[in-house]
Amino acid sequence: MNTKGLRTWVLINTAHLRNNYRFFRGFIGPKCRLMAIVKSNAYGHGIVDFSQEMQRLGVDWLGVDSIIEALRLRREGIRKPILVLGHTLPENFTRAKRARISLTISTFEGIAYAARRGARFHLKVDTGMHRQGFQLREIPAVLAQMKKHRIRTSQFEGLYSHLAAPANKKFTRETKAQIAAFKKAAILVRKAGFEPLRHITATGGTLLYPEARFDMVRIGIGLYGMWPAGNLALYPKWRNRLKPILSWKTRVGEIKEVSKNDSVGYDFTHRLKRNARIAICPIGYWHGLPRALSGGKGRAIVLGHKVPILGRVSMDMVVIDLTGVPRAESGAEVMLIGEGDGVAIRAEDIAKIADTTNYEIVTRLNPLMKKFYV
Repeated sequence: MNTKGLRTWVLINTAHLRNNYRFFRGFIGPKCRLMAIVKSNAYGHGIVDFSQEMQRLGVDWLGVDSIIEALRLRREGIRKPILVLGHTLPENFTRAKRARISLTISTFEGIAYAARRGARFHLKVDTGMHRQGFQLREIPAVLAQMKKHRIRTSQFEGLYSHLAAPANKKFTRETKAQIAAFKKAAILVRKAGFEPLRHITATGGTLLYPEARFDMVRIGIGLYGMWPAGNLALYPKWRNRLKPILSWKTRVGEIKEVSKNDSVGYDFTHRLKRNARIAICPIGYWHGLPRALSGGKGRAIVLGHKVPILGRVSMDMVVIDLTGVPRAESGAEVMLIGEGDGVAIRAEDIAKIADTTNYEIVTRLNPLMKKFYV
């Protein structure tokens, strides 16, 4: 790994990735398939490299958001089955068929497009989240439409839904109702003569609802070593089983001495209460560091010390306080996400300050930043 000449970069720990994959593979057992969710640039981890690692590890399916992501993976030599989870425009159904890419169908128009183009698809059922999907009462009409268009069993590869809050114990009743609705849809589909793969659980549902694993599970955030909800990490049997795979670093660009009562940042956001040694690092919210970390709320790690972010997080610069780290010099590495010398900053820590989720923190990392799989 050569970071010379780089102002910022992302590291992906492949040993941790293997650990996470093997945990879920062992957890679901040999008969259940595993779909790795690599949508949105693999949650900010780099869709091509991450998918290549998954292919090497033996994943069964890959889940992407768009036909654009799917076609890119095909161009990069990914041979595993791919499901597009998001909306596909009619003009792309033929491209999907040619590239052996499966599409999500959740409208009657989509059934007609799939029939005309011969595209493979997974039918999505809305069991209560009310995003994509046919509602349960529509399934008989859906099956009639499929019969009318002479949909082949080889085309209809999967039947799936999505749980709204499986990791939240407050919604156990609602989650079980979703699972029950999905089972009813699956019975109707099988009575019509189809035997598609059934899948409804993502990371949280896979861990908490074994009765809902069916033929395949879709694992996203867990493969990246993070939890869909903080309470899952507290379960003793799972504690420390998942390992975050991503670290994000930058460098100290320049260092300066500033005086007590001087101010730092746009709008003079931070007034210093002492003489300080500060550093300017060449990253900002353009790179994915939330602006919500401004005003001393955020932290970075330098030589094993957590140091505060001063002033306003700018578009391409951030100021940190090095007063307590006298050995740090220009060019020193600065960790924004990850662990160094026993000190850690997790995506969850940043998300809490920014009032968002760990998903958003990593997904919004700028895709132009160089990534090293090590």
